[in-house]
Amino acid sequence: MKSSLFGCRWFAAGIIAWACAAGAADTSGAPFFLRDGDRVAMMGDSITEQHLYSTYVELWTLTRFPAWNLIFRNVGIGGDRSTGGNARFARDTVPLQPTAMTVDFGMNDGNYRGFNEGDFQTYTNGLQGIANQARSNQIRVAWVTPQPVEKVEDGPAIEGYAATLEKFSEGVKAVAEANHGLFVDQFHPYLQVMNQARASDPKRRIMGGDKVHPGPPGQALMAASILQAMNFPPLVSAVEIDAAQMKVVKTAQCQVTGLATGTNGVLRFQQLDAALPFFPAGAEPILSWTHILQDLNVYELKVTGLKPGSYAIRLGGKTVTNATDTMLAQGVNLADAALKEGPVAAQVKAVVAAVEAKNHYFHDKIFSGVIRATYSIPDFVTNKKEIEAQIETQRAPAIVQRMAELPKYDEAIRKALAIQPHPVELVWMDPMARKP
Repeated sequence: MKSSLFGCRWFAAGIIAWACAAGAADTSGAPFFLRDGDRVAMMGDSITEQHLYSTYVELWTLTRFPAWNLIFRNVGIGGDRSTGGNARFARDTVPLQPTAMTVDFGMNDGNYRGFNEGDFQTYTNGLQGIANQARSNQIRVAWVTPQPVEKVEDGPAIEGYAATLEKFSEGVKAVAEANHGLFVDQFHPYLQVMNQARASDPKRRIMGGDKVHPGPPGQALMAASILQAMNFPPLVSAVEIDAAQMKVVKTAQCQVTGLATGTNGVLRFQQLDAALPFFPAGAEPILSWTHILQDLNVYELKVTGLKPGSYAIRLGGKTVTNATDTMLAQGVNLADAALKEGPVAAQVKAVVAAVEAKNHYFHDKIFSGVIRATYSIPDFVTNKKEIEAQIETQRAPAIVQRMAELPKYDEAIRKALAIQPHPVELVWMDPMARKP
């Protein structure tokens, strides 16, 4: 939990984000890239097929807009390149009828060597081919740069293959601008964080996974870069209460009812939020180097007029953190604490489980299980062509049959996203007893 100036920076940012979430543009004139009703395809290589950054983007968006009708499908393939994405666009993307998509290629396109103009032209030509097909199908595109590799060798993080990927990122920007798409720079935020870690210890490696395929810490940073480029609204909800006058001063993205006091200095009320905070499990190590949890989750509680001292903050009867009256008067961001224990944490875990179940089904049973499925028939089989024809005649009906099951998984996500009110309590902690 970190304190914040609720009445100034955080509250103002939250109100702007709230307005944006409701459909109004923010002060920069740029609304969130995704919209209610969107079907989102996420295309890329093995880093996309890992279902980490893609799932994090999905979960952050769903929990911020639980009332929206949103569908996400991951069509990443290990080892793929922009040319492969272009070649399979009609097979993998068009049937999903997406209204928006993210495109993240480049890691394989540079051939893991120094910058080569021929490699670069092939890469950008592939991206342009995707752009042409996206335009024909009226799909909005967020063009995502590759992230740098996290090389195992000592020295500046930009040295080696990362320098090639930086050049390729310039190509992504050019394609995005030429085609009026959204440019997403994953590369430089990722590089900056790696450089900070290496500056503290030249041997420190922080992204998890291997140098090409980050684990949850690195992929959380990737997802955050994508969302911030999309103008993702940080506000979850915000509450301001005057305890001296027992009144609710302000709310944003939530409803507060039943404000009352009890014995032993307990202040309690019911809170019904319009959104949920989110941060990926297993990605916490990256928070030593970046504030993306707080930056993307403004879950604010401000209470003035409290008796001096420390207070246990309880959500759903569970103590999630402690704060002093001074901290509460300034405003505290409860996102981190709320995601660890209590009703908010429990619901977010349920949403994560529903999303992961849907993604596993689509990937294993449909995308890899049927659409991409290959088979090998030995040459000595005399009726090889006949068998191949029989298999192919079954592919299309199998896709239809298995796709018909997907709405059940999407509906399970929507049910998990239904937010219920929960009690909030501030319990004064007796300094003599050292407990609430």
